Amino acid sequence: MDESWKSSWQRARNHEGVTRGARAFCALAAVLAWGWWAGWQAELMPVLLGVIASALTETDDSWRGRLRAQLLALGCFGLMALAVWATVAWPWALMGVLALSALAFTVLGALGERYRAIAFGSLVLFIYAALAAHTSRAGAAQATPLMLAGAAWYGLVSVAWAGAMPRAPVRFRLARLYAVLGEYLRLKALLLEPVRDVDLERRRMALALHNGRVVDALNAAKESLMSRMGRGQPPAWLQAAMHQYLAAQDMHERVSSSHEHYDLLATAFFHSDVLYRCQRVLTLLGEQSLKLSLAIQQQSLPQHGGMTSRAIEDLQAAIAHQDGIAADLVGTQGAASMARPLRSLHALGHNLAAMAGVFAGALAGDAAAQGAADHALLDREPRSLRDAWGRVRAQLHAQSPWLRHSVRLALSLLAGFALMQATSDPHGYWILLTIVFVSQPQYAATQTRLLQRAKGTAIGLAMGWAAIQLFPGALVQAALLVFAGAVFFGARHTRYVLATAAVTTLLLLGFHQMGMAQGVILARLLDTAAGCLIAAAASWLVLPYWQSRQWPQLAAQVLQTQALYLRAILAQYYSGKRDHLDYRLARRNAHNADAALSNSYSAMLKEPRRVRGNVEVVANFLRLSHTQLNYLSALGAQRGQEGAEPVDARAQEMASELLASLQQLAGQLAHAQQQTGVRVTRAPAVAQVLQEFGVPAAPEPTHSLMAAQLALVGKVFPQLQEQARQWAEPQHRPVAPL
Repeated sequence: MDESWKSSWQRARNHEGVTRGARAFCALAAVLAWGWWAGWQAELMPVLLGVIASALTETDDSWRGRLRAQLLALGCFGLMALAVWATVAWPWALMGVLALSALAFTVLGALGERYRAIAFGSLVLFIYAALAAHTSRAGAAQATPLMLAGAAWYGLVSVAWAGAMPRAPVRFRLARLYAVLGEYLRLKALLLEPVRDVDLERRRMALALHNGRVVDALNAAKESLMSRMGRGQPPAWLQAAMHQYLAAQDMHERVSSSHEHYDLLATAFFHSDVLYRCQRVLTLLGEQSLKLSLAIQQQSLPQHGGMTSRAIEDLQAAIAHQDGIAADLVGTQGAASMARPLRSLHALGHNLAAMAGVFAGALAGDAAAQGAADHALLDREPRSLRDAWGRVRAQLHAQSPWLRHSVRLALSLLAGFALMQATSDPHGYWILLTIVFVSQPQYAATQTRLLQRAKGTAIGLAMGWAAIQLFPGALVQAALLVFAGAVFFGARHTRYVLATAAVTTLLLLGFHQMGMAQGVILARLLDTAAGCLIAAAASWLVLPYWQSRQWPQLAAQVLQTQALYLRAILAQYYSGKRDHLDYRLARRNAHNADAALSNSYSAMLKEPRRVRGNVEVVANFLRLSHTQLNYLSALGAQRGQEGAEPVDARAQEMASELLASLQQLAGQLAHAQQQTGVRVTRAPAVAQVLQEFGVPAAPEPTHSLMAAQLALVGKVFPQLQEQARQWAEPQHRPVAPL
């Protein structure tokens, strides 16, 4: 029983939601304790609102980064409070300042996650300050210092927490990374099932969609590590975490690689168990990944029984048996037909063995095993005010999602403020808060969030009313208030309905403590409904960011980044394998573009039918582009461990033509986004080159493994061109408002 409690405590201590909730619990409990001790119950609500606004600006960061972010947030909060004080006596002036603030702060979201959080928290504090001011400068002057004090207090707690416990967020992100990587391994294993009538296209689509989650987890882990990298030698725990991150990157490249059409392998080895053995190795590696995820989270040693090494030995024995069968066929008609699948089977076996070796290093957690590996990471944060301004200025055009979102949010807030004034609603600022919380850059995300907000509000009002009736004591209600705040911050990134219910309960209990609960329940319900309706209408009518209009640009980025990835791979074949920053960046950019296209497709399915365009074309392009990336990843996985690998003339010319064709189609798609009637070339240059090399629709064995892999890419590329051509046809263009 003691071990069970200890294990549960370790899981809770290293879970990001629990630690975030515990941080909020400490800050809120201290505020309430001080207020009760000093007899300042009436002043508690502004301080609590300041704590909430400050907590909304928090992102995963080191204590130094958190301190800088907190100082910037306090500066923005002070500016917002001053704006409220100056205009609160004139409602329409206050409305104008709110709209301008929404325009300016939302565009700052293009700078990165830290700045998006600060902009969001600043808008929330603006509304909180206006709500607490009660339409008078005196009220604003009284409430503003209390809010800023609450914000500063939470900032102090957050900075101290980040300094005292820097490892937990890194562990959480690495654990999540290996968890989603384990699921990717499981999905990839399904492709190797050698049975008839398997829907490989559906399985490939599931793999492409899940790849977006893996890429998101990789990016989150990278940012968590990057924020804690100082100028000197990183501590041992951070080096070990970096080793596990780089191992996950290597694993991702290897598991996302494909060495052959799986239906061809299934046909060639239908009467053998060799593909089942490949599938077993992948499945066991997936289980190891999940065990490693749990071990990282619990700070324990992963359990490893040696089953994977035995499965690899069995696989190698099965491949050797197939070699013996092929040797017996030498000189017969069947020998030529078996050469290609057997070569691909050998490449698959080598890749699985190498993948197990990478996992063994990650399981050992020994950073020294990497030797002189390049641990450099690319910092995507703006490095100067000039750099920041350049990024903001780049968003000042009609197609920018951040500019569109800022205009949409500003107009929504104007509509909400006008409704509040027209109805003389004393709690009308909740309309504005609802708009700020549910409005998202994408239509699908806005619709999902507003439904969650409405449901959570209804649940929270019921819970708050029940708490007031069941626990009339002020001290018990204060304890429930603190608990509700902790639940809100712990769940707001993962369970938004629960988080909304918790914060609604918090506000209801807070108003009851102040003696202002009369009519709050109905007002909160109606104001939430009004805010949701305004946000829903704006997401449809005001500069909607339909995914169908962004698809050509996203598809162009996929092809362009894959071309750069192929170029980086070729350089490695000439110079020898080296996972330096430039190579890892090219690989990551290719997967980021693939994930962006995957996420866009998922969002497109949630948009109205009349604005989606030809969803089937988008789905086919996504599946084919991910397959093409798999073939390129196989080239990356085959890079030699030592020295330079020769690239024959045939492979070199094929690669050059592939690079040119990828970049040409990328340019055509990018041009198609701005102009209608653009013609996408049907006849691919690469197909002609393959035919010149004697590689027809069913390629014959090629001179090198690289040439064979490039031939596979060359067979996918014409299909991508065909999908792009179909999208460019006028009858397939979506009828969507700007």
